[in-house]
Amino acid sequence: MKARLWMAVILIAALVSAPLSLAADKIGIFEAILESSKSFSETAAALESALEDSSLELHATHDVRVPEGAHQARVFVLTSPAYARAAATETPRTISAQILRIAVYTQGDEQTTFVNMANPVAHAMVFYANSSNYDALVDAARIVAADIRQIVSALPGKALSEQQEPRRREKHYRKFKGDGPARMMAKFRNFEKSQLSVDVDTSAGFDATVDKVAAALTAGTVSDASDSSGWETLAQIRLRDDAVYIGLTNPYIEDKMIRINSRFRGGAKSELSPYPGVDHVSALPTEVLIVKDDDETKVLHYGQMWRMQLYFWDSGYRAFTANVGVPGKIANSIEDAIQRGN
Repeated sequence: MKARLWMAVILIAALVSAPLSLAADKIGIFEAILESSKSFSETAAALESALEDSSLELHATHDVRVPEGAHQARVFVLTSPAYARAAATETPRTISAQILRIAVYTQGDEQTTFVNMANPVAHAMVFYANSSNYDALVDAARIVAADIRQIVSALPGKALSEQQEPRRREKHYRKFKGDGPARMMAKFRNFEKSQLSVDVDTSAGFDATVDKVAAALTAGTVSDASDSSGWETLAQIRLRDDAVYIGLTNPYIEDKMIRINSRFRGGAKSELSPYPGVDHVSALPTEVLIVKDDDETKVLHYGQMWRMQLYFWDSGYRAFTANVGVPGKIANSIEDAIQRGN
């Protein structure tokens, strides 16, 4: 009798946990964490205040330029000292995993305010895929993701934990070279091979290189959304002695990412909510990395086709083929801005 009761308990537990296991099998590169009951401005202000009182370090905020001003969106750029300590012995080329982003945006016919984050767990799976400390680093990413959820859950509204598209399994993230037939567009490169070199110096020239690149990026004139030239530096973060992250944006990249991701979102679009792709703005900013690597100082940025597939693959293959020139324009613009300072 006891054996039958125990088997029944196991069966019930399995049935209850199975849907959760299946749901957790695919992990979003973004995660929705709040449906706010307040306005955009009230939610954004409350979030900023909560972050400043937290263990996380807030480095920058930025109001994203949504086409026609049809939605509102703001990105918060952060780091976690605890997470950084957990990754202190990893190669400096993995520092993109350490940059945390939260977005507040409006969506739907009522222009309801939502909060989401670029999922730290998915990013850890990509950038720490070959680390001997992989499991510990993914656990550290889970902790910082839980920290962000806890901070945001204190805001007025309904707390969420929804994996947002594009969603992938852990195995896919660990070998991420693009998606589907578009992998050839990313040249079948993983994250490290997608880190393109813009400049190289000796390791002794690290600080001078950081200053030179930072000055070059701020020297150009920022164009409107019709032209990819000119960049705004949202954040310059020295994560450690051998690694500096520079987060960039401009009107062109913001306009393209929102329009392209919205085009094929079908039922999510309406006259009052024309750009559902606003829920992907926590992909911003794009980045330049300055790292000491193999006794050299390297200035790196990402191949934008690889990066755009990571964040916008749910736009669909048609969106990528229709806008195949956009990633190159963005990447070339970043390189041009840096090389003008040489």
